[in-house]
Amino acid sequence: MALLRRPLLLLLLIVTHQFLQFRIAFGSVNEEGQKQEEFYEELLLKPLPDRKLLTHFHFQSSAPPSTSNGRHHHLFPKAISQLVLKFQVKEMELSFTQGRWNYESWGGFDPIPSSNAKPPGVELWAVFDAPQHLIDALWKNLTHTLSGLFCASINFLESSTAYSAPDWSFPPASGKLRYGTLPREAVCTENLTPWLKLLPCRDKAGISMLLDRPSIYRGFYHSQRLHLTSTGSGSEGMDPGIILEQTLTVVLQPDSQRASLAHASEKHIQPSWSLSSIFGKQISGRCVLAETSNVYFLLDRGLVAELEHIHKENEKSEENVLISEKFWNNPSFELSAKPDRIFIEESSLLSKNASVLYKFEIEKYGESEPFDLGLFWKTPVVWLCQQAPLHANRFLMGSGNERGAIAISLKSTQSSEGFMGSNSNDERCELRVDVFQVVPWYVKVYFHSLQVFVDQQPKAVSDIIEKIHVSPSKDKVSPGVMELVLTLPCSLSSAVLTIEFDKGFLHIDEYPPDANQGFDIPSAIVSFPNFHARMVFLENDSLNKSPLLSKFQEKSPVMSYTEVLLVPLTTPDFSMPYNVITITCTVFALYFGSLLNALRRRVAEEERFLKDKAAKKMDRIPLLLSKLSAKLRGRHLEGPQAPPASSSFINSKSVLKVILIAGLAVYWQYYFS
Repeated sequence: MALLRRPLLLLLLIVTHQFLQFRIAFGSVNEEGQKQEEFYEELLLKPLPDRKLLTHFHFQSSAPPSTSNGRHHHLFPKAISQLVLKFQVKEMELSFTQGRWNYESWGGFDPIPSSNAKPPGVELWAVFDAPQHLIDALWKNLTHTLSGLFCASINFLESSTAYSAPDWSFPPASGKLRYGTLPREAVCTENLTPWLKLLPCRDKAGISMLLDRPSIYRGFYHSQRLHLTSTGSGSEGMDPGIILEQTLTVVLQPDSQRASLAHASEKHIQPSWSLSSIFGKQISGRCVLAETSNVYFLLDRGLVAELEHIHKENEKSEENVLISEKFWNNPSFELSAKPDRIFIEESSLLSKNASVLYKFEIEKYGESEPFDLGLFWKTPVVWLCQQAPLHANRFLMGSGNERGAIAISLKSTQSSEGFMGSNSNDERCELRVDVFQVVPWYVKVYFHSLQVFVDQQPKAVSDIIEKIHVSPSKDKVSPGVMELVLTLPCSLSSAVLTIEFDKGFLHIDEYPPDANQGFDIPSAIVSFPNFHARMVFLENDSLNKSPLLSKFQEKSPVMSYTEVLLVPLTTPDFSMPYNVITITCTVFALYFGSLLNALRRRVAEEERFLKDKAAKKMDRIPLLLSKLSAKLRGRHLEGPQAPPASSSFINSKSVLKVILIAGLAVYWQYYFS
C-alpha cells in the first residue's frame, strides 16, 4: 500500500507544479481581480526603395499597479521596476543608435521614423514625478544606474554641462524634463546583451531568436530603444503600473545574388530575401510567456500605388490583387508563406494610396515546421516613401579656429498630399515648425545674430519666429539652449536660419584623448506639430491585442533629427609634455645608473679582471720562447706581472668617484629646491 502511495504523491506534486507555472505565465487575473503582467513580441518587415529592408522588432512588457509587484515579478524585469520606484520616473526613453536615418530614401512621415529614428550615439530623456529641487539629483543618480545596467558611458550625462531642461519645444516637454545626448558613444554588443536580458525569453525563443549580432551590426542603420511609462501613482502603498516598450530598428541590405541571376538586365529589380538569408536563423516557435507573437509584412502607400499601376498595365483589370485570394502569388512578387490576415489602411476609403499589412501568426509554427518568411520579386518596382513636409539639414559656415556660424536649412519636399496640417482655408496658409537645439558651452553662440532667409530672401525675425526661448550657456556650468517656433508660408521652397558663434578655449585637462578630431554639437530636433504620423487600419478585434498596431494608430507629431556637427577647436601641442617627460626620464636614468654602477663595483673583482685580461693578451709564441730561454738559463718562469696601478690607487679613485657623484646630487637637489 505504501508503494502505491508514493507514485500518486509524486504525480500530485508534478501536476501542482505545472498548474502553478501555467497560472504564473498565463494567468490574466489574480485572486483580487487585478490584471497580471503581460508580454508581447512582434516583428515588422518593410521593403525600402533603395534596395534595402527595414526590420522593426517590438517587445512590450507591462506590470499593473499592485502592492507586491515592487518586490516580486513573474515577467516584468525587476531592475526596471526598482529604477522607476527609486528615482520617481514618470516617463523615460533611452536609445543607442549607430548610423543616421536617411529621411530622403526611407521616408519621414511614417510612425516608425517619427518615433524610432534617433540621433547617432546615446539619447536619454526622462520626466520625473518629484519636487523641482530634487530633479537634478535624481537625474544624476539615474544616469549612473543606467550606465551600469547597459554597460555604457551614460554617467557622463550627470554633469550640468551635458544635459538641458526644455520648456515646450521637445514633444514630452514639461518643467520636470531632462534631456541629454552623447553623439560619440560607440554602440556594440555590450549594450545589446543587457537589453535582451530584460526580455522574459531573452534570445532563446520566439522572435528574438533572429537577433544575430553580426547581421544586426552589419546593417546601415541600427537603433535599440527603451521607453517606459508609469501608468499610475504610488499612493496608499500601491506601486505604480509600468509599461516597458523595447524596440530594435535595423536597416539591412539583402543578398541580391538571386535577383541578379533572375533579372540580370533589369536595373531596378528589388533583391529577394528570406529571414534565414538575412539573419541566418528561422523562428522555431513563439515565446511561451508571450500573449501574442506575430510577424507583419508592410507595403507602404507608394509601393501599393506602384504595384496597382503595374498590374493594371499588364492585366488591364481593376481588381486589387494585393487583397485578393492570390495576393501571395501575384505578377509583382511572391510570398513564401500564406498570411493569416490582411489589414487595409482606413485612408483607402478616401484615397487609392493606402498601406497594406499582412499578418503571420507564429503560434502555428514550431521546431518541426519553422517560420521562414521569404519575398521574391518578379518585376522591377520603383517608388518613393512618404516624406515629411520639410527636409531639415544643418551645417557649419566660416573658417578658422576663432569664429563660425551654424545654419539650419529647411527644404520643401513638394509632397503630393499638400500641407494637410495647415490652415489651408485661410487667406494666408502657414506652416508651423518647432526647432530645439542644444549647443555646448565652449561654442559661445550670439543669439542676437539670428537671421532668417525664406526663398533666399532675408526676412525680419519677428515676421517668421512666432515664439523663442533662449538659455545662454555658462562657462563650464551649463550648455546653451535655443527653442524656436517658426511660422512659414506654405508656398515656400526653402528656408535657412543662421546664427554666429565664437569658439572657446578649454583647459588642458578638459580635452578628450582624440582632441584633434574635433568636438561634437548634438543633433537639432525639428518637429511639425500640425502633422501627425499615424496608420489607422479597419476595426478588428486583433488590433486591440497588438501593441505595435495600436502604436501606429496613436497621433505622434512628425519629427526629424539633423546631422551631428563636428567643430574644430584650438588645440594645444600635446607633444611638448611628452618631450619634457622623455628628456627628464633620460637624465634621471643616466644619473642613477652611474651612481649605482659606482657604488656596486668591487676593487678585488676589478684587479682579478685586469689580471685575467693581461694574461689573455699574452700570445702563445712569446710564452714558448720565454719558457725555452728560461730552461736554457736554468731559471724558473715567473707568472704575468700585475698592472702598474696599485690597489691603493684604485681604492682612492673609486672613493673620488663616489664623492664627485654625491656632490653633484647635492648640488642638483639644492639648485632645484
